Amino acid sequence: MVAPAESRSDVAPRFAELPHPHLELDPDVGHIADFYEYGALLTDQEQAILHDLRGYLASDVAPAVNAAWAADEFPMQFVRGFADLELAGLPYGLSKRLDGPARRLLMGFLHAEIARIDASTNSFFGIHSGLTMGSIHAAGTEEQRERWLPAMARMDIIGAFGLTEPHGGSDVAGGMETVARRDGDEWVIDGEKRWIGNGTFADIIVVWARDAEDGKAVRGFVVDRDTPGVTTAKIEGKTGLRITQNADIRLEGVRVPDDRRLSGGQGTFADTGGVLRRTRGNASWACVGVQMAAYELALSYAKEREQFGRPIAGFQMVQDALVQMLGNTTASIGMAAQNAQLIDIGGGSDAHSALAKQFCADRMRETVALGRQVVGGNGIIIDNGIARYFGDAEALYSYEGTREMNTLIVGKRITGHSAFVR
Repeated sequence: MVAPAESRSDVAPRFAELPHPHLELDPDVGHIADFYEYGALLTDQEQAILHDLRGYLASDVAPAVNAAWAADEFPMQFVRGFADLELAGLPYGLSKRLDGPARRLLMGFLHAEIARIDASTNSFFGIHSGLTMGSIHAAGTEEQRERWLPAMARMDIIGAFGLTEPHGGSDVAGGMETVARRDGDEWVIDGEKRWIGNGTFADIIVVWARDAEDGKAVRGFVVDRDTPGVTTAKIEGKTGLRITQNADIRLEGVRVPDDRRLSGGQGTFADTGGVLRRTRGNASWACVGVQMAAYELALSYAKEREQFGRPIAGFQMVQDALVQMLGNTTASIGMAAQNAQLIDIGGGSDAHSALAKQFCADRMRETVALGRQVVGGNGIIIDNGIARYFGDAEALYSYEGTREMNTLIVGKRITGHSAFVR
């Protein structure tokens, strides 16, 4: 097993070299990007949790992310910082910060806040708390929940989620090539996974595999990363989400006991789909956070940058871009917030979450492009901030369901006709 989070000390001093530019980082100051004040939907207790997160992000995360992004590395000190905030267990009632499970609305604002500072760091948190813990919570037995979730809530154990494959992304449900074969009291897993966030350093990986016996059932397994037969290789050369440590994972004759099979669910892809339905909503909030940052960076720059003897914020075309950015951000917050509230009251559907992800990602792509435009040539330099969001947005645009797949999910819901190719 990888060393517990509290003993991990591979913290590189260079990660403190480049400050996060321009953003208002005072935790007591509301965001100018929340123009319609959607944050007021949170209770005082929820706002206190958000306030503490803002303080930590301002003091510890923001100063490190530009250099970490350039270095293509994840600052391991972030693990202990998030653990101290007791955020990972919030959705499952495993945090002392709340009496019960957190509302999806609160989790959405938390994801947006993290992504506002760094989308990769939000990806790390979402993979651990949302995808991995969510899989164990949704598809595991009570004994399995007790076995792993409290330690994961403390972040003593870090998780990764192994679904996507080299030849299967959007169609992985029907084309999963990783297989698990029953052998007495064990399962033998063979296959490959790709784009697995946290995959280079996670302690456990929830691996989804097709049951070799019937070729249809999809089962989840909690696999220790150091299990014989598991090899991981970092994916190099990314132009977005560079702090996220994505891995190619090979599983060759990996043996796991039957008590590591998530046996509390249906044993079908519906188990996986239920987890993705919830995390797709979180992805829309990540798109919100990136837009908030892009707008705030562009607005701050426009007020400071002078051309022709005055700040460019006074130019009509710059104001047009800024207002479009603000409108995109505001609309995205509204859609993400309403989707979260529908889920909180027991409503919401795949189509609701799919539309939120599709819409917010579309608006994000436009917003970061407009922000890069406002900042001009300086917008391609990492330490000016906007370049990192511009790159990260392209990755967010595709993950947790591409635009095309989410469009077809919503299209089927509103027309009653499936346009998926079989």
